[in-house]
Amino acid sequence: MGPPVISYLRSHWFLTLPYPTHSFSGQTIIVTGSNTGMGLEAARHFVRLGAAKVVLAVRSLARGQVAAESITRSTGRRGVVEVWELDLASYASVKALAARAAVELERLDVVVSNAALSTTDFRQAEDNEETVTVNFVSTMLLGFLLLPKLRETSVKFNKEVVLTFVGSFVHWLTAFPERKAENILMELADQKNARMEDRYNVSKVLLLLACRELAAHVSQSTKSGNIVVSLVNPGSVAKSESHREHGGVAFRLARKALMRKTEEGSRTLLYAAQGGPDTHGQYLDDCKVAPYVSDFVRSTEGAETQRKVWDELVHKLEIIRPGIMQVTF
Repeated sequence: MGPPVISYLRSHWFLTLPYPTHSFSGQTIIVTGSNTGMGLEAARHFVRLGAAKVVLAVRSLARGQVAAESITRSTGRRGVVEVWELDLASYASVKALAARAAVELERLDVVVSNAALSTTDFRQAEDNEETVTVNFVSTMLLGFLLLPKLRETSVKFNKEVVLTFVGSFVHWLTAFPERKAENILMELADQKNARMEDRYNVSKVLLLLACRELAAHVSQSTKSGNIVVSLVNPGSVAKSESHREHGGVAFRLARKALMRKTEEGSRTLLYAAQGGPDTHGQYLDDCKVAPYVSDFVRSTEGAETQRKVWDELVHKLEIIRPGIMQVTF
């Protein structure tokens, strides 16, 4: 069962999401994939709303600098935006950014993990197909590695901090047959069996399952700190860097007719960044906690798959960064 069509059309055609007004005064915020699209518009909002430092974590420093200058011009606030390199196709790049954050940032209040890739071409990146590496493994690796800095900030300033991931309603749209494999991530890394037309959807299911498990582990941790973990569905957005490889006529027409403007899509990211205990472990949609996720995710099999995905992810992350679970939780 997919997401109700009427609900989707009502949301995208008739619902106006609230314009962000929540203050982020004094906060330090990292936004990945923020040189264009929703990430850029979210970063622009954060600067407009008083953030002390906004880090654009991007693949291209040159394009990131252009984005930073655009934000400065539109908000009139100088010295707020910094551009840091982050290539989610590289574990080394992820670890380097996290290490830099640990050393250079006095505080870290919000992480918006927005960067993603959508492609129908099978390409290897590290030990996975690239979509899985970028949208899932590296995204979660970065979240794990930034949690200690978030926790440190929470304790030092006696405040809530936020780690939010950008997911998608497309988790409804896949049957996710790879879940039945003995090892899901190994199955997804096998080119001969790859269903690339469905890979983006699968990557968002993986991310949703892992985020739900991550929120539970954060809640159960004995380490100090008040951390809110959530996942955002921004809806379909007209200009998204994740869809940079899709340029067909049909896609362009659908983009114009059915998708939100980029700035409006960024508003649910801002809603997530506000935090609040009611958003912890939740799937956020249309600037509120969504009433439900897909039938599969809510099912008994979904819960079993969630634990399986988590175990495979943790095993992989421990190889990439030995001891990561002990440091994080």
